[in-house]
Amino acid sequence: MKKVFLLGFLVISYVCFSQQAYYNDVNLNLTGLDLKDELATKITVTHTNFLSYTPGIWEASRITDEDPSNSNNVILLYGWENGSDGDVTNDISRSKTMNGGNVGDWNREHSYPKSLGNPNLGEEGPGSDAHHLRPTDVQRNSNRGNRPFADGSGNSGTTAAGYWYPGDEWKGDVARMMMYMYLRYGDRCLPSVVGVGSNASTPDDMIDLFLEWNAEDPVSFIEDNRNTYHESNDTYAQGNRNPFIDNPYLATLIWGGPAAEDRWGIFETDTEAPTVPVNLMVSNETTSTLDLSWAASTDNVGVIGYDVYVDGIFNSNVATTNTTITGLSSETTYTLSVLAKDAANNSSALSSTVNGTTLPNTTGGDTCGNETFTNLGGSFSSYATRTWTGDGGGTWTATDARTDQTLNGSTITIRNGMLTSPNVAGGIGSLTVTTRREFSGGDGTFTVYVNDTAVGTIPYTDAEQTTTLSNIDIEGNITIEFKEKTAANDRVSIDDLSWTCFEPLSVDENILSEIELYPNPSKGTIYITNPSFSEKGNLQIFDILGQLVLSSEWPNNNESTMIIDLPKGMLLVKLTVGDASIVKKLIVK
Repeated sequence: MKKVFLLGFLVISYVCFSQQAYYNDVNLNLTGLDLKDELATKITVTHTNFLSYTPGIWEASRITDEDPSNSNNVILLYGWENGSDGDVTNDISRSKTMNGGNVGDWNREHSYPKSLGNPNLGEEGPGSDAHHLRPTDVQRNSNRGNRPFADGSGNSGTTAAGYWYPGDEWKGDVARMMMYMYLRYGDRCLPSVVGVGSNASTPDDMIDLFLEWNAEDPVSFIEDNRNTYHESNDTYAQGNRNPFIDNPYLATLIWGGPAAEDRWGIFETDTEAPTVPVNLMVSNETTSTLDLSWAASTDNVGVIGYDVYVDGIFNSNVATTNTTITGLSSETTYTLSVLAKDAANNSSALSSTVNGTTLPNTTGGDTCGNETFTNLGGSFSSYATRTWTGDGGGTWTATDARTDQTLNGSTITIRNGMLTSPNVAGGIGSLTVTTRREFSGGDGTFTVYVNDTAVGTIPYTDAEQTTTLSNIDIEGNITIEFKEKTAANDRVSIDDLSWTCFEPLSVDENILSEIELYPNPSKGTIYITNPSFSEKGNLQIFDILGQLVLSSEWPNNNESTMIIDLPKGMLLVKLTVGDASIVKKLIVK
């Protein structure tokens, strides 16, 4: 808010200089996530008075949100006028005593909706934190509901896509409240859940939408008044402050983005770009991933992150000097490069390139069908039954699912439900999919069914991983289902699902299918029976990540081949003769 509170200008000028004392024990020379951690510690240890939702928040709001033009009223978040149009829902000021749940009352707006927290914020702790609870008209609060914030223009209201725009005069307030909640409560109040935007250019989950609003809409008198009161020792004061109200530029120092106002005037304007990253190295190649590392860049203030490019196209932003690039095609060479960024959004030049080549697909066969989840029809954080037209034209269904998380682009996230494909032709040879558990929970598996027959399990953890089920080999029309998740409330994202067609075995493949590996499980030594072929073959062994463990010629005789010193774990043994190949699973204990 700016236009309404001209009377507060002199007060703001004084507060800007006095409030910095709160941060005397904070190292303001830090940047990036180090500064974020310092500020999070500060606002946590000084949050000494935990207000009750009733009456604590009611009473605090009457003090902190007092209308500077009428001390009997409070200012209403999202409002813009005072009754001249006969519509009470857009009023900006209302009597302090008209609080409750009836038409014409004001109530307590959770700017970070309770239901979007993980878990639900409730009405204690984060659910009764006064730094994000604001007086709001009852009906306008109801219209907002739990809609995530999204960009727009003009006054507050629902956007065309069904999100919520807080209004030109309130978007900065909202951004700084969301930043506070993320700082104070971490992953329980993720920005990407409460706002529509990208976190690709930040070192954590902060999204560009709130960084832009923070820079575009300066701090209001009401924001300063709230901060000043809550640092006090009064009955309804929490004891802590919102750092991004005190100085919006702190957000720039942590997350980058457009430069916000430096209200303290203590941070030098930084125009110096970081040095170019050097010594790029590729390692741990698999069929769909490459690990990339490099030497750290230097900067006059501090590097906060690196942008990674694949074949000249932006891929991701990371805060460390290494990353795993996922979602790649097998047996393909990629050109990789990196640039460094500092808190003032200065970027180095792109580094010299390095090439990395993914391993060949050990399952063989061409892709028969796939689903990339690009047609989900929007980003929705609530759980419901979702149906959409898949990449192949058929109808996919996911129950108890949300669509606002991302892996390699759009993804479906399932809580206590299942994913079902349309009925498709061509059968299935092998299946490959990428998974990741979101939010909290444990490690587990989905069971994959084809035509109501269980064909294997797909693991999930909090790390993104790609898994292939080989040798499914079901012909005819098929329906694929992911269900029977280990823990009902684990929320698991699924992306880049593909499968090969069923291929009838050739003469050589029939012979290969009869080959035996023994013992299986093994203690490190195995024998492979060798039927006679007209030509020598090839033997390859891969670990479960697709990394090549052994490759050798395979003799065409009737003797057995012995292999020793195999590593422990699940291995894939690929045997090839001519155009025929087969993959067998081996367990080494």
